[in-house]
Amino acid sequence: MKVSHSFAASAAVFDDEHLVSCAGLVPVMALAAQTALPQLLTDKVFIAEPRIKSGSANPAPKLSTLIAGMCAGADSIDDLDVVRSGGMKTLFDGVYAPSTIGTLLREFTFGHARQLESVLREHLAELCARVDLLPGASERAFIDIDSLLRPVYGHAKQGASYGHTKIAGKQILRKGLSPLVTTISTATGAPVIAGARLRAGKANSGKGAARMVAQAIATARAAGVAGPILVRGDSAYGNSTVAAACRRAGAQFSLVLNKTRAVAVAIESIDDSAWIPVQYPGAVFDPDTRAWISDAEVAEITHTAFTSTNNPITARLIVRRVKDARYPDALFPVWRYHPFFTNTDEPTAAADITHRRHAIIETVFADLIDGPLAHMPSGRFGANSAWILCAAIAHNLLHAAGVLAGGTHAAARGATLRRKIITVPARLVRPQRRPLLHLPSHWPWADHWLTLWRNTIGYSPPNAATP
Repeated sequence: MKVSHSFAASAAVFDDEHLVSCAGLVPVMALAAQTALPQLLTDKVFIAEPRIKSGSANPAPKLSTLIAGMCAGADSIDDLDVVRSGGMKTLFDGVYAPSTIGTLLREFTFGHARQLESVLREHLAELCARVDLLPGASERAFIDIDSLLRPVYGHAKQGASYGHTKIAGKQILRKGLSPLVTTISTATGAPVIAGARLRAGKANSGKGAARMVAQAIATARAAGVAGPILVRGDSAYGNSTVAAACRRAGAQFSLVLNKTRAVAVAIESIDDSAWIPVQYPGAVFDPDTRAWISDAEVAEITHTAFTSTNNPITARLIVRRVKDARYPDALFPVWRYHPFFTNTDEPTAAADITHRRHAIIETVFADLIDGPLAHMPSGRFGANSAWILCAAIAHNLLHAAGVLAGGTHAAARGATLRRKIITVPARLVRPQRRPLLHLPSHWPWADHWLTLWRNTIGYSPPNAATP
């Protein structure tokens, strides 16, 4: 591929006021309006005593501009200028400058971030009422909880401190901020974000987890999840407070336990004949022995956990063991054991496979890191808290747009949706005073783009039932 014209140095001019760089934002922000996002921001976000008098004025359109910018790929405050170029301000009302949005974000405190978290939860319920985000929710849904450490640099980041994270299988100490995130998914539906909370980098991974889990379960019910809910988490969340929160809310749990002395004794008491090979996706079936060839085996035993607390719980301790790769030539197998605690009634091997799918939350983290969470944009902790919550709202909104676009877009990552659906150039014209978008011919994903357009711009809500 090569340039087919001989251009002069002065042959490129930024002067077209009718050219739109992100035409896909039109159906996406129309969907946001149809799911009451601007109204939720107006009703719930209020800053009574701002440090700068004008800083808290009109928070709803400013936050809407921020969310639109994130949908278009902004990962810093300056990047929000992408929604103000060319004909974008003709397509949208209430588009604010990045500096104005930055001033608003710096007004946020812990309490104001909780207001925005309420918007996230209620908007997810509105999205689920409008779009089939959680197919199969009447049968079963999964809530996953985990944290990540986002690195920061410099001395001006409030809350930044050194915490442990794992990179390439190795634990390292890194300076950063630690968001705690909960997601909701189904067997056939990609995860959506139910809650997000920013914490200091040195915060324990399980800090605030029980409250986050309880809120996520309530959000799932409000979003239309009628079937059983399974809460999954790693060892940071395998404690009595999280398990008790699940039981109070009527949810099941599948939580990794730390290998304490009591857990080790329970594992040692498992009979050798109880271990069975687990049929992981990708395992090889041996036609001669008619068995699955896998190094992993699972077994279970009844166990009472958290006996040192006021909430001991008796349930199933399911253990997966794999051969230790450090000893490939050992005379007898050397096993590594991975126990988790659950009150589900699935068969042992199926429960293990279900639990391991907790890793689906990592795809959400990868999506956020590849988008709005590439950076922590502000030195103020409250501003970064608001930024993460807006990123979660944008993630859910983009996913809903992908479902309406149909096909593989229903489970596509945010970067894919931005490339195929959002950042589509268009020219805005108004023949006979009717707005019309001229988009590129031969656009590879034109059919899906038009499907989204018809499902949003051409959407007619059902008439309200008469009493």
